[in-house]
Amino acid sequence: MTEVADLTRELVAIPSHEDETEAGDYIENWLREETPSDVTRDESGNVLARRGPADADSLALVGHHDVVPPADSQLADDGRYAVSERDGRLYGRGTADMKGAVASAMLAFRDADLPEDGPELVFVSFVGEEQGGVGARAAIDRGFAPDYAIVGEGSTGYSAEDVTDVAVAHKGRRGSTVTARGSAAHASEPESGENAVYRACDAVDVIRGLDFPAVSVFCEEVRGSVAVTEIDGGSAWNVIPETCEVTVDERTVPGERAPLERVEDIAGVEWTVDQDLPPMRCDDEGFAETVLAAAEANQDADPELVSKPHATDAGWLAEAGTTCVVCGAAEPGEAHTDAESASIDVLERCYRIYRTAAETF
Repeated sequence: MTEVADLTRELVAIPSHEDETEAGDYIENWLREETPSDVTRDESGNVLARRGPADADSLALVGHHDVVPPADSQLADDGRYAVSERDGRLYGRGTADMKGAVASAMLAFRDADLPEDGPELVFVSFVGEEQGGVGARAAIDRGFAPDYAIVGEGSTGYSAEDVTDVAVAHKGRRGSTVTARGSAAHASEPESGENAVYRACDAVDVIRGLDFPAVSVFCEEVRGSVAVTEIDGGSAWNVIPETCEVTVDERTVPGERAPLERVEDIAGVEWTVDQDLPPMRCDDEGFAETVLAAAEANQDADPELVSKPHATDAGWLAEAGTTCVVCGAAEPGEAHTDAESASIDVLERCYRIYRTAAETF
C-alpha cells in the first residue's frame, strides 16, 4: 500500500455522517505532526492549515470530511466504516466523496516544494458539505477567502475513462415550491370552489415551456435544466382541493436562472425558493491552464477542461470571489453509492497534480 492509500484508509474508517469531530481531530493532529504549517480549527469544525509567504497570492487545496450516511454493507462490526481493497480500488463510504482526495491534498500540502516568491499554500477540509455547504459558508462568513482554489471533488472520467480532467464550471441547484391555493367545495358541485390542482397544473404548463439556460465557459457549454419532481394536493376523493404543492428541481448555470417567477402570474399561485446551491465558473483561464498542465504532466492521457453536473463547495467559494477549478479522483456514478470506491492509482495521480500545481503556480 502507498502512503496515499494508507492515509485514505485511515480517514475513510472514521465515521463522519452524523458527527465529523473525530475525522476533524485526525486531520488536525496529522497536519500538526506532519507539516510545517499554521493549523487552526474554527468554531464550525473546519480544519485549516497555511504555509508559505502570507503576503503572496494564496492557493487553497479544498475538501470536506463529512459523508452521506453509509449503507449497512459499509459498516464494520465495531461500528466504524468498512474499508477494503479489490482490483486496485479502495471501497468504502467516503473513498470517492471525498476522503480520498482529502488524503491526496494533505500529502501534497506537506510535500510541495514552494518557490520563495509564493504562493501561500492553504489546506482546508470543511464540515457539512453534504448539508448544503454549511462549513464553507461559515468559513467564508468569518473571512476565509483564498485567491485561488483547487476543490478536490470528482473530475475523473469526464472526457474519457481513467482521465483526470479539470472542471472549470459546475451547475448549481435551486430547489423551489410552487403553491397553488383555491377554495374547497363538494366535488358534486365543482363550480362552487376554485380547484387548486387545476391552478397547479397551469403552473406546471408554464414551467414546461421554459427554455433551459446555458452559458459557455472557456468554450465548454454548461446547460441547465428545470423539472417538476413532486406534486401533492387534495384531501379526499369528493372534495375540490384548496391547496396543491409542486416541487421544482432546477439545475442552474453561472449567471443565469430560469424565470420561474412567471408562475405567479397565475391567480392563487406563489413561488418560494427552498434551497439555492450556487454554480461555479472559473474566471481566470490562465489558472485553469496551470492546473490542466499539472494534470497533463502527471498522467499519460490528455485531460481536458470540462464541466460538472453537480454542485460543490466551489460554488460558495466562487460566489465569495475565489477563482476555482475542480479536480479530483471521483468518477461519475461513484459518490453516495452502496459500492462507492476510488482508484488507488488515481488518488496517487491527484496527489501529484496538487503538488505540481502548487509548485508551478
